[in-house]
Amino acid sequence: MTTVIGLIGAPTDIGAGTRGASMGPQALRVAGLAEALRHQGCDVIDTGDVSGPANPWQPAVQGHRHLPQVIQWNAQVFEAVSVQLGAGRLPLLLGGDHCLAVGSVGAVARHCRSLGRPLRVFWLDAHTDFNTAQLTPSGNVHGMPVACLCGFGPRELVDLGGSGPALRPDELRMIGIRSVDAGERRFVHEQGLDIYDMRTIDERGMRAVMEAALDGLPEQAHIHVSFDVDFLDPDYAPGVGTTVRGGPTWREAQLCMEMLADTGQVGSVDIVELNPALDVRNGTAKVAVELIESLFGKSTLIRRR
Repeated sequence: MTTVIGLIGAPTDIGAGTRGASMGPQALRVAGLAEALRHQGCDVIDTGDVSGPANPWQPAVQGHRHLPQVIQWNAQVFEAVSVQLGAGRLPLLLGGDHCLAVGSVGAVARHCRSLGRPLRVFWLDAHTDFNTAQLTPSGNVHGMPVACLCGFGPRELVDLGGSGPALRPDELRMIGIRSVDAGERRFVHEQGLDIYDMRTIDERGMRAVMEAALDGLPEQAHIHVSFDVDFLDPDYAPGVGTTVRGGPTWREAQLCMEMLADTGQVGSVDIVELNPALDVRNGTAKVAVELIESLFGKSTLIRRR
């Protein structure tokens, strides 16, 4: 059965601390994302871009920057992802910054609940994104989506799907973490999140990490991959606003994507935080496209699946 992918652009940097992620969707299109997915045997429908308010570039108010605008953007993403899921397509969100995952993951979670399907969210990121208004040093909401999805945030975001928190901590697998604020670190430990940080990857290797993260995956589970491009080491992906040295190599990231593809259960994807203003010849977008190709079946070896 052919996978039908619905591309959804969300051109905003409303939750970020650096301007430029609003150009991410177009950079991914220019890098040939749709063509690459078609080459993997997928049907691709580009639904265009959702729209939302402009970035006012204002300081934080009570611990959040641009909260009204963040809410509006996430409501648009939630609706667009829900439409694609309802049509039987695999939604692929082109960000935009990572605050948009509140809308995309929220829509996927509601969809899974309606079908009685288990959900696993693989959060590929340098950061845990588990800050709150009380913990954040910046107020940037792209550092808060996981907290909001787990019930710790403004009610308008926590209840976006209409039924309280979208996720339980045991539905999350976080890979590649290497930058966590001090207060956030304590809060993350209290919630018992399943985190595979870079030291774990260094000590055990990406294969063992992914085997552990995939262990116990229910047969009918829906996998959502939320791929922040800063997951990669900046030597491979300089075009992001929050680079952190010491991330996965290109090959480690490819293995991560290939092992997710091997499950046959990837049902929705985010690509976020690509910032062409900080990139070199759109190289980071091209690397992101290569990784998404692997997520949809491209392998470095001719291997029977």
